[in-house]
Amino acid sequence: MLKSKSSSTAMRYGLAISLSVFLFAGAIWKASAEEGTPAGPKASTASFQRLVDRYCVTCHNEELKTGSLRLDNVDLAQVAENGATWEKVIQKLSVGEMPPLDNPQLSKGAHNAFLSHLVTTLDGVAAASPNPGRPGAHRLNRTEYTNAIRDLLALEIDGSMFLSGDSPDFGFDNIADSLKLTPMMLGRYISAASRISKLAIGDINTLPSNQIYSTSKELMQDDRMGDDFSFGSRGGMSVSHHFPLDGEYILKARVEIPNPAMAPDFFQRSDASEQLYLRLDGEQVEKFQVGLPWDFTKGASKKDKYANDGSLSAEEYAAREGAGAFEARVAVKAGTHTITAEFLERTLAYEGLRPEHYPSYYNFDFDVLRHEEPGVLKIHVAGPYNATGLGDESPSRQKIFTRYPSAPEEETEVATEILSTLARRAYRRPITAGDMDTLLTFYNQGHDAGGFEFGIRTALEYILVDPEFLFRVETQPEGIATGDAFELNDVDLASRLSFFLWSTIPDEELLSIAERGELRNPGVLEEQVLRMLADDRSVSLVDNFATQWLYLRNMEVVAPDPIVFPEFDGELRAAMRRETELLFASQLREDRSVPELLSANYTFLNQRLAEHYDIPGVTGSQFRRVELNGPNRGGLMGQASIWTVTSYSTRTSPVKRGKWILENLLGMPPPPPPGGVPPLPEPSKDTVGMTLRQLFEEHRKDPVCASCHVKMDPLGFALENFDAIGKWRTHNAFGLPLDTRGSMPDGTFLEGPAGLRDVLKSMEDDFTQTAVQKLLVYALGRGIEYYDQPVVRQIMRDSKSDDYRWSSIILGIVNSTPFQMRRAN
Repeated sequence: MLKSKSSSTAMRYGLAISLSVFLFAGAIWKASAEEGTPAGPKASTASFQRLVDRYCVTCHNEELKTGSLRLDNVDLAQVAENGATWEKVIQKLSVGEMPPLDNPQLSKGAHNAFLSHLVTTLDGVAAASPNPGRPGAHRLNRTEYTNAIRDLLALEIDGSMFLSGDSPDFGFDNIADSLKLTPMMLGRYISAASRISKLAIGDINTLPSNQIYSTSKELMQDDRMGDDFSFGSRGGMSVSHHFPLDGEYILKARVEIPNPAMAPDFFQRSDASEQLYLRLDGEQVEKFQVGLPWDFTKGASKKDKYANDGSLSAEEYAAREGAGAFEARVAVKAGTHTITAEFLERTLAYEGLRPEHYPSYYNFDFDVLRHEEPGVLKIHVAGPYNATGLGDESPSRQKIFTRYPSAPEEETEVATEILSTLARRAYRRPITAGDMDTLLTFYNQGHDAGGFEFGIRTALEYILVDPEFLFRVETQPEGIATGDAFELNDVDLASRLSFFLWSTIPDEELLSIAERGELRNPGVLEEQVLRMLADDRSVSLVDNFATQWLYLRNMEVVAPDPIVFPEFDGELRAAMRRETELLFASQLREDRSVPELLSANYTFLNQRLAEHYDIPGVTGSQFRRVELNGPNRGGLMGQASIWTVTSYSTRTSPVKRGKWILENLLGMPPPPPPGGVPPLPEPSKDTVGMTLRQLFEEHRKDPVCASCHVKMDPLGFALENFDAIGKWRTHNAFGLPLDTRGSMPDGTFLEGPAGLRDVLKSMEDDFTQTAVQKLLVYALGRGIEYYDQPVVRQIMRDSKSDDYRWSSIILGIVNSTPFQMRRAN
């Protein structure tokens, strides 16, 4: 039973079905008579049933159940009752996997006619009886919680300091059914609410504390480290820290001078010293001279004097041999500030020859940074001392205290105004009298204990643990039966939209429009979507959608072997991920066609990554857009990040790469490997002289393995020119020439990354449909079910005329049945 279904949605589906019939009519007329399919648009269900019995049931029956699919017990006259089964058939027919190539084949006309019949029938069922699904209770994940605190209280927090991470499901960490609230997690939310409300409002009784930030020892620190650093600087680290009160703080940079075994040239310089700058929000706080205190002329050899025979711990060695703490005591206003410790870049190279990079195992052997110049290991922040105030100018206090009582008798009135404003934004809906009664109860308890501000803090702490804030609660109409579909009200739709595009709560403009019931007015919803995409907060689609879809988050944990790949360091790790993020962001910002992700003739590079790619003319640590001339680096297929996260620590993996393409680009995930299949043999004395391809050919002799590897391996071997950290090569590690040729199951030939890119370009509809499905999963916070496939096809049809631009696909999702509706609990 359908409640409040808009006529525009029904009309849209009706037009789509008519269009589908028109597009496939020609194919139906050409259906082959020998296959029992009449040559005309009035092909009967019985004729299609005969086709299924002849070509499908021989494999998909009770005995064989090939692909876990039975077709001998389903009736084409009752397609709606077996929608899940027929959607699987549609998928197999669409990619040419049914019937198998070594079985008798349908004619093209019969194939298209049958596919059209299934699509048109299932889409018609979806239009007549929409099934929008029923997402589970959606707790805010850590990212959404962090962003909500930022937008609610103007307070930047590090969510990892308060909450644990969320496990991904269906590829994303915002899936409602996986976001349960355990007793342990509830305890963390309660603790976070107490700490955050205290940080936002301030507590003059805050005791001094010491916060330590550390940097990665993979970093070379041999260039400007990023946007937070001054031009002309080298190395160092930068952190964002929240200062709870106006007062004095001790800022300390812990510096390490390199081990002489790694950097002999540094110790032979006539002026072995560096200038270290400590800055707060870009302004210089203090300058230090970091030098060597040792007298080289007093007899002891350098080897004896600086050697560590293992008897000293890392801290003892650092204390004796050159690590030092450089500190300054500074008056700081309450709020979040950026602390930077950086060196002045020297314009002259050190004397002698230095290796470009030291192997990364040095920082395991010596527990020191991987460079030959001094580097910053840690930044300490201690305080507050001699506090002078709560920080009335801090962004969070200004956000909260929009008004302040001028007399005691005004306190309750002002508290009501402040708390209603906070609760409305936090709960993402208008506030009721019952809400205010509860909030004022907590306010009064706090007020009695500590006055007006403590009352506000107590009520705010309650807001931050209220289920209406921690969960995305959607209101059901009264009297609706369980399982019935209903249209979301405008306020709940606004919340869905905001968490989809921004991963945070609605802003004032969106919430106000929704409260007035105007969000579905003609043109308003589209206007809001385009406004939100143009807003800086839409970077969440890069940070949270793209990084999970493309596995970029795995760049944080990949560990290329330091012996095999000594050039891999922290800068390269970060640059690889950043390149792909910037490419996706530019495609989204410029509203490009989705398939262009595969063929873009430009990328974003800094010097470190450009050198890795052997692309000249790029200098410095800043990323800039670079046009690509050759065929090897264009689009996602040329990104080192992708091929690093799909490799092993010592070698490439054609299987992992091929599987990644099938799953993430083409939407054709292979089944899990059957039990008992032996793994691919690793190189050994028995395989000396054999290439990786030859090892795989031996592996594929097992017919159980061959059925899946025949799809994955050609894709993976086409990428063998990229080694396990995405660097171009023509020979493998043993000096043997690479063979990147292959054939797809349908006989399509491909060779190398350029050939693979051409194959994928010919499958741009499949890629776009996969992108739509991934984005729909992310938008809904649940997995895609069979009843969502008509929606995916509708979005594809609607956006095709606009060249599959990102805005068209996003608008298609926002206007879709599962996004605007849900089934009752």
